[in-house]
Amino acid sequence: MACEVQLGYANMLVCLLFLASCLLAAVWTFRSSDGGGGVKQIPSPPALPFIGNLHQLGKGRLHRTLHDLARRHGGGELLRLRLGPSSALVVVSSAPTAEAVLRHQDHVFCGRPQQRTAMGALYGCRDVAFSPYGERWRRLRRVAASRLLAPRRVDSFRALREHEVASLLLRVAHDAARGGDGVDVSALVVRMTNAVVSRAAFGRRLGGVDAGEARETIAELADLLETIAASDVFPWLGRVVDWATGLDARTKRTARKLDEVLEMALRDHERSRGDDGDGEARDFMDDLLSIVNDDDGGGEHGYKLDRIDVKGLILDMFIAGTDTIYKTIEWTMAELIKNPAEMAKVQAEVRHVARAQGNTGEGDDAIFVKEDQLGKMTLLRAAIKEAMRLHPPVPLLVPRESIQDTVLHGYHVPAGTRVMINAWAIGRDAATWENAGEFRPERFVHGDAAGVEYYGGKDCHDFRFIPFGAGRRGCPGVAFGTRLVEFALANMVCRFDWELPDGQDLESFEVVESTGLSPGLVNPLVLVAKPL
Repeated sequence: MACEVQLGYANMLVCLLFLASCLLAAVWTFRSSDGGGGVKQIPSPPALPFIGNLHQLGKGRLHRTLHDLARRHGGGELLRLRLGPSSALVVVSSAPTAEAVLRHQDHVFCGRPQQRTAMGALYGCRDVAFSPYGERWRRLRRVAASRLLAPRRVDSFRALREHEVASLLLRVAHDAARGGDGVDVSALVVRMTNAVVSRAAFGRRLGGVDAGEARETIAELADLLETIAASDVFPWLGRVVDWATGLDARTKRTARKLDEVLEMALRDHERSRGDDGDGEARDFMDDLLSIVNDDDGGGEHGYKLDRIDVKGLILDMFIAGTDTIYKTIEWTMAELIKNPAEMAKVQAEVRHVARAQGNTGEGDDAIFVKEDQLGKMTLLRAAIKEAMRLHPPVPLLVPRESIQDTVLHGYHVPAGTRVMINAWAIGRDAATWENAGEFRPERFVHGDAAGVEYYGGKDCHDFRFIPFGAGRRGCPGVAFGTRLVEFALANMVCRFDWELPDGQDLESFEVVESTGLSPGLVNPLVLVAKPL
């Protein structure tokens, strides 16, 4: 009898919890249907009690899923999704709406959702990318923009870029001379990009840490940051779920490994402080340590950094730099291979500019194209932009959060709403791009997109192309990344003719993206390289 009574109480408790969740969902739905004052709500697909629209997100290539949902339920521009019992996500999929968010109401949509994995792995979101909006964030970003990523600072790494691109060309030539099944372009470009980013951040001093191990740990971090923790959408039960599934343990383990690498590098830099080494440009960690040790509280920046700030800023360099740079090179090469007529145009332009300056590529550096010639290569830059339009480095820009109630295109958006910009959908919007799905670099030379640049900063006037975001939360490292992309690609297409291996025809060459925060090709790009 006692057992039956206990079972009865248990069943009653389950029923009450179910009814409570249904009641909460009903109340939330009722409140969402009227934002107050008669302001209409953003279109949304039907949601299930408690979980909302989570079941519709699926796994992998979330930018494509959100694009399809926006077309079916949001008219292709704005879509509202419910995440869990109360959280809301607004998805922006058109250039006019992106302009409203990133330009006209940039001061409203400038917050960052404090997701659990970022909090656990990035020192409580004390970096720039995931830091909450406020005075501390403004000062940190000023340090990053003026001390680390300013044009003059980017120029200072020219010798580093030349050395690593020359090494890339020599490795391609060596692999091509061996014959075989072709050159693994993806692997070589990853190696080159990692070398440039690592040496810019740490110089040659990693405190004895293996560079390969450091790259693997950064890859683990990137994987974590694209994971939606249960506690991000189910505040009541999520912490238990994150603990039970091992996500918390995985986050702590990755954070510990990252901190060990950064601490070793910091200590090594502190021991070597004042020693210019072999004369190479001071790295980012040297710059940041000079601010940490600045007795006047940070000089012109008005903010004294501590060790945690230094680690967060350095991590941002790796997260935002490595994958996005090499995958842009990979996608551009893949699209040029897929479109041989465009490849021929780009190669003709690059080789003409290089030969006009008398470049021979002789000597140990093997560089055909110099950095100061890149400005004359309009077709090369157009091909890179077109590849980034079709395959943005981060298809879903890092989510923003509204810091106050507002009205967006006549729709009510309450404070605390997550907003995600689908740069992939905007770049393929047939309403604003002619032949949106085709690779046509000329649109950035002679078309209505002529003159459009990579960076959607405060002076951005064309929100159809925002691969690096826009506004105050736009990526400050655009110049650092695009300089390396242009320089590497210019020399690759100048020095070699490229074709598919084993007589593979273009029709069988599939350009398929992988999953992840920054998708690349699902298979390595293997090509035959023929020296010029």
